[in-house]
Amino acid sequence: MDSQFYTRQDAEMSPIDTLAKRRLTNMEELPPRDTKRWVVRRKAAVVNGVRNGLLTIEQACERYGLTAEEFHSWQRLIDEHGVRALRVTRLQDYR
Repeated sequence: MDSQFYTRQDAEMSPIDTLAKRRLTNMEELPPRDTKRWVVRRKAAVVNGVRNGLLTIEQACERYGLTAEEFHSWQRLIDEHGVRALRVTRLQDYR
């Protein structure tokens, strides 16, 4: 692999961690509109979709019934602590 794009850190990342870096290219890669169970993978996909320009924050909130505050908290957790911080059971560790 080309070392310019592949690092040791990338090799050590879990599949969940790679969600925050993967470029989403279409809406089918996002969770379904009727998502009720928000696992780490789905939260990361929504944040990634907004970051990649697939939809705006407003569209994401409307599509999934989220508040802007909830979306921004997911974004902040990823930025400050990585994707794993999105686990609800771990939330207290990251406050």
